[in-house]
Amino acid sequence: MKKLIIILLLLQIIFPTRLFAQFKLMRFDEDYSTYKDSANTFYNSVKYIPLSETKDKYLSLGGEARLEFVDFNNEDWGRLGIGSNPFLIQRYTVHADVHLGSRVRIFGQLRSAWENGRKNGPRPIDEDHLNIQNLFVDVDAIKNDKDKLTIRAGRQELDYGSGRLISVREGPNLRLYFDGLKFMYERGNFRSDAFMMMASEVNVGAFDNTSSKSINLWGSYNTFILPKSGNIEFYYLGIHRKESRFEDGSGAETRHTLGGRFYRYGGGFIYNFEGAYQFGNFNKGNISAWTASADIGYMFENVKGKPTVNLRNDYISGDRKKGDGTLGTFNPLYPKGGYFGFNPQIGPVNLIDIHPYATVDLNSKITIQGDVVFNWRFSVQDGVYRPSGTLNLTSSNSTKKYIGTAFLGSINYKINKFLTFNTGIQYFKTGAFVNDVIEDDKDGLFINSRIVFKF
Repeated sequence: MKKLIIILLLLQIIFPTRLFAQFKLMRFDEDYSTYKDSANTFYNSVKYIPLSETKDKYLSLGGEARLEFVDFNNEDWGRLGIGSNPFLIQRYTVHADVHLGSRVRIFGQLRSAWENGRKNGPRPIDEDHLNIQNLFVDVDAIKNDKDKLTIRAGRQELDYGSGRLISVREGPNLRLYFDGLKFMYERGNFRSDAFMMMASEVNVGAFDNTSSKSINLWGSYNTFILPKSGNIEFYYLGIHRKESRFEDGSGAETRHTLGGRFYRYGGGFIYNFEGAYQFGNFNKGNISAWTASADIGYMFENVKGKPTVNLRNDYISGDRKKGDGTLGTFNPLYPKGGYFGFNPQIGPVNLIDIHPYATVDLNSKITIQGDVVFNWRFSVQDGVYRPSGTLNLTSSNSTKKYIGTAFLGSINYKINKFLTFNTGIQYFKTGAFVNDVIEDDKDGLFINSRIVFKF
């Protein structure tokens, strides 16, 4: 504990809290160009390093260190027979952002992620000893008072909307990335991205990840910002996978998703409505799947702590009839792992859920949140899937629908501008379906604590 206190004091001296630090989910979205005229402090000298006398060329450096302790009891509701499973995961990143004038920039980022102590070894989301997370070139082909068109080529992270379908996946130890080409157009309150991407297979060694070598994700994501009435998004996403597995079978999959979202955040009435339909081909058959979601709440912005109360309801289709030539199982593509809780045991496939939750700021640094999530299978002909969308439990001819109830509580503490700490607990009470298909099933308990340093 003394060592931790000493480290925190040193960080306070090196990175004083009075400095402005606006860290974003996607570190390449940060802009430190205004630092060229700021005081010559140690932190500013790292965030803005001039490369020319005119200061239109500059280098910005940054990074992150994340340490997380996890204790998962009865993972997969006791089916694996592991019991208590405490382990430690770590993630480190460093990045460099080079601006070569007003129209060209190069962004590169390295990551290192490790897992220690998990009884059944690292999961695919846990460990990658050294890899390139981002390495791309941005060129502004058009840049004037009305329009901007940026072309981005190389390895890059993607994150759209509420993260239901395309997410960088911040919660797990390994964030997602893709290799490809993206066109980003902006005009007024309208933004449109079009992209063609290749996914990678992750291996745990150094620089040994392998690209798919072919386009397997493509699409367009479009946003209208309407400040007074809410914001509108509409999108098309396409994927191709050589081998996908659902309860209905395994095989090649080409899937198209058309969707839209209408949302408003901030004080007062808040909402997030989203719906999507999927079609395409799977294993010589057709695809017809859908999802619809409503998240409605209210922020009491004039009340101390600015408490919010929300109610979320999701319908996510499953397969209605095995072997009928039409797959009704929704595919969440590359979803945000924590959309249904900070460590959900159930993924956004073949699911109906009702999810009330509330947050409150105890002070300017501490926020607490409580959730309850009730989960049912959408179709009794389909099973339960993991947060990644992979099949976990088959239906096993069970006619029971209720999967179980998750109770969650979490605390987020902003120690200063550069350090955050959060901890949470999740208890999962198994329902009739799990009781039916797993012999001697057990309730799940998940506890984690995470500290993150960013600069």
